[in-house]
Amino acid sequence: MRIGLYPGTFDPITLGHIDIIQRAMALVDRLVIGVAINRDKGPMFSLEERVAMVEAECAAIQAKTGGEIVVHPFENLLIDCARDVGAGIIIRGLRAVADFEYEFQMVGMNRALDASIETVFMMADARRQAIASKLVKEIARLGGDVSKFVTPPVQAALQTHRKR
Repeated sequence: MRIGLYPGTFDPITLGHIDIIQRAMALVDRLVIGVAINRDKGPMFSLEERVAMVEAECAAIQAKTGGEIVVHPFENLLIDCARDVGAGIIIRGLRAVADFEYEFQMVGMNRALDASIETVFMMADARRQAIASKLVKEIARLGGDVSKFVTPPVQAALQTHRKR
């Protein structure tokens, strides 16, 4: 069984993330969405909220593809998370050259820790390459329209969170 791990904070999950998830399903039998706890990033949404959003968005993808998607929160090293879930592939989304430099360093470190786990880079669809969760949160926080970047349920969650 080919198991892939797609890690991120998903704060919130965007159409860019969903694009990568849909296309990654063609590469693996089981896709584990690793929701990073990462307190240092100061997420807008709690871990529970992020996991629930990812699960809700992945339900339709799983039904459409017939593949298996598992949402797995983690706080340890990425390579340890990959081992924990039995992943032989780490899937990373790239938007721009700036992403590549950071990801290139991460691959080198991960390969030094465990050369048996491969990293696969996927470019987001051209229409989705500019989407970044950080920018989506900023637009939502300032009352802007994020409907081009997230699904309606995520947009509603952003609006509800803004009103808190």
